[in-house]
Amino acid sequence: MSPAILRSRIGRICVAIIGSTPEEMLAKAEEAARENHFLEFRLDYLPKPLLALPKLQTFLCERGDVTAVATCRRVEGGGKFKGSMASELEVLEKAAEAGCHLVDLEIETAEAIKHAQIDKLRSRGAALLISYHDFHTTKDLDKVFERIRPFEPEFIKVVSTAKHLADNVAMMRFLERVRDLASVVGICMGDQGLISRVLGLRAGSVFTFAAATVGEETGPGQIAARTLEDVFRVDQIDAATKVYGVVGNPIKHSLSPLMQNTAFRRETVNAVFLPLQTTKLTDLLTLVREVPISGLAVTMPLKEEILPHLERTDPLSEKIGACNTVVRSQDGKLYGFNTDVAAIVRPLERRLQLKGAKVLVLGAGGAARAAVFGLKDKGADVYILNRTPEAAQKLARQAKAKTFKRELLAKTAFDVIINATPSGMHGVKPASVLNADELNTRLVFDLVYNPIDTPLIRMAREKGLPVITGVEMFVHQGARQFEIWTGKPAPEEEMLRVVVHALRQQAEASKAAEAPAKK
Repeated sequence: MSPAILRSRIGRICVAIIGSTPEEMLAKAEEAARENHFLEFRLDYLPKPLLALPKLQTFLCERGDVTAVATCRRVEGGGKFKGSMASELEVLEKAAEAGCHLVDLEIETAEAIKHAQIDKLRSRGAALLISYHDFHTTKDLDKVFERIRPFEPEFIKVVSTAKHLADNVAMMRFLERVRDLASVVGICMGDQGLISRVLGLRAGSVFTFAAATVGEETGPGQIAARTLEDVFRVDQIDAATKVYGVVGNPIKHSLSPLMQNTAFRRETVNAVFLPLQTTKLTDLLTLVREVPISGLAVTMPLKEEILPHLERTDPLSEKIGACNTVVRSQDGKLYGFNTDVAAIVRPLERRLQLKGAKVLVLGAGGAARAAVFGLKDKGADVYILNRTPEAAQKLARQAKAKTFKRELLAKTAFDVIINATPSGMHGVKPASVLNADELNTRLVFDLVYNPIDTPLIRMAREKGLPVITGVEMFVHQGARQFEIWTGKPAPEEEMLRVVVHALRQQAEASKAAEAPAKK
């Protein structure tokens, strides 16, 4: 098949198919092929790859719409195949004979074998993809390209690891430089490399790789095909697509990308919203400048640290000393806003009179600052309890609030207790910030939204206390961010619906995972 015809057959997403038996692998391929016709068969995941090829041949004969990549990556190259280079070549040759349209050969193997062996592999009818993987860093991408180029493969695949957000910029600049010289696939692995998996296609990557489903990733940071298509809408990203993101650490479990991308789709805004995991502001600012990023949702631990880098902030952010929303103007200057305050105050105002209310705020970070200043503005009597007393004292001085000692909790009554710490957040320990006997209050508000039922919320319900979950605040502040970025009314009901649905699905998946362990 000619390279031109092959290019016309392949999609923008190649779905990696794994399995411990040929039957399992082909069943997964059948399932994936209902939505994606471009599949990578990871033959190295099978104990005896050669035994799978007759079945693979039958599958490809029956599914003429499928374009198949055969990969048999050795352990030395980050794969699972324990055989020799000669055995790897035999598997790839026979995979080509079985009807696979591309074979993926590691550069280390290509350089170690004779040219005649590569010619023999090519004579089997499949296009050659020569790949390079660096599981540690991103560097010398042009050098890697020039290393592969003499073999004249139909496709060149360069995969590095993003240790910083800026590594994605390096990958995308590389793709822009070489896109007219060869058919190149470029990806950064790792949680911080997600940007390259979404925006790399725009920069010149011929396609990108995706997992068939969540939990079946074949590389660090790989995303499920459905997520790439439905959440990030990679098929619709073009040169005019504006890029936004949520920045902080941890960010992996954030539902901001799902919520904001849903809003963009609903309101037909040509934009994409990405998770940007970092604790380094310099790293973030490089990305904002180079991509460029049009707007940011800022989370822990950068809400306060970002302020000196903003051209101007709204009076609220300035007063609080924390900003959760950034807009980049056309001249590249950054402007800050705070949508946290209203998202904390309004749910409370709907339930009680805040003037004179006695409120305990747990924490002294960006979210806590929003709560304390916002409640003081409404005339509440605010107390701060924090693990580090010095931070609580500093915030109390600034907001004209009071600090509180934990040993007094059990014998002090409050109207509201607000958790503004990450305790209880998915993947964060300790899970609970207070004990049941310390919940001496009329109402509990947990700003953590994932999971919906945090340990604190569950504890409050068991005591018969009314609660406000973090979802209400999360969606409210996100809706205001959307309006600041786009100038359009936010589809708040739709944003709430997808967030609640996702959280319920996560909770069900967690229960299902725990059930076998308890038996």
